[in-house]
Amino acid sequence: MKKLLPLLTIVALLALGGCAVPATAPPPADTPTPQAPTPITLAMGFIPNVQFAPVYLAVEKGYFADENLKVNFDYGWDTDLLKLVGSGELQFAIGSGDQVILARSNGLPVVYVMNWYRKFPVCVVSLKEKGLQSPQDLIGQTVGTPVFYGASYIGWRALLYAEGIEEAEVNLQNIGYTQVASLTEGQVDAAVCYIMNEPVQLRQSGQKVNVIAISDYVNLVSNGLITNERTIAEEPALVQSLVRALLRGLRYTIDHPDEAFEICLKYVPEAGGENAPQQMAVLQESIELWRADDLGRSDPAAWEASQRFMAELGFVDKETDVEQMFTNQFVVEP
Repeated sequence: MKKLLPLLTIVALLALGGCAVPATAPPPADTPTPQAPTPITLAMGFIPNVQFAPVYLAVEKGYFADENLKVNFDYGWDTDLLKLVGSGELQFAIGSGDQVILARSNGLPVVYVMNWYRKFPVCVVSLKEKGLQSPQDLIGQTVGTPVFYGASYIGWRALLYAEGIEEAEVNLQNIGYTQVASLTEGQVDAAVCYIMNEPVQLRQSGQKVNVIAISDYVNLVSNGLITNERTIAEEPALVQSLVRALLRGLRYTIDHPDEAFEICLKYVPEAGGENAPQQMAVLQESIELWRADDLGRSDPAAWEASQRFMAELGFVDKETDVEQMFTNQFVVEP
């Protein structure tokens, strides 16, 4: 009998093992197969920057993942960005309202689906010692502009338009993107720039400045999310998902700027180290341009005013239906 004990023990163990559920048991037949994330390319229209914090937050906090989206950032300075969106070569881009107005006047079916910048970010900056505190103070002065097109130039012309100042009353010079050097070296009295960029650089270097914000004088539509009519018609759920994720990122960034800045460093590492104080100031200035009680929604009056100004000054040859330029249908609570 003693010789049979090992054999009986082995049989007993095999019997017990047969009762265990295999570790790799297949899921029940009614378990749905997870869908692969939908890939999206988002054209940013600029280089990696802390000003894109809400988008980076949407990645790191899982807001895109919650919508089953995999977003690829396409950085660059493509001047034909909205042409690509209008033709369907791109589905989504970040761009300004004035560019949408221009595109629609040229027959491109682009649509602005989420407002990001509530305030137009262009300004006129000068050293405090110049005493230039209002648009009227610019009469007779030399003002530098980086280019004679795009949002900065449109913002400049809008300021003159709103205040009734003739172009010839100001000496406008093309200085390229040298606003800081041109001001500190005395080449110009004031410069057209973005409120979260050059004024911040000047302050960080110890300069005292005066800033004339375009948004204090005229309500122009600024940056937001843009798609096209075909995507809205054929894939409205996709548009809704992207808008919802971006709005979550925007809200979180506004409420948690310090955490947002730390997350930005993963995407913009050069913003850290000795550059951190300046870049944090850039983010804080940007947040003030984004802040609103009704995040994401477009103001129809702003679109009307923007197109009217652009038509009167010849930026567009004809006015088109404002209601086709934007929609608020995708701006809902997450």
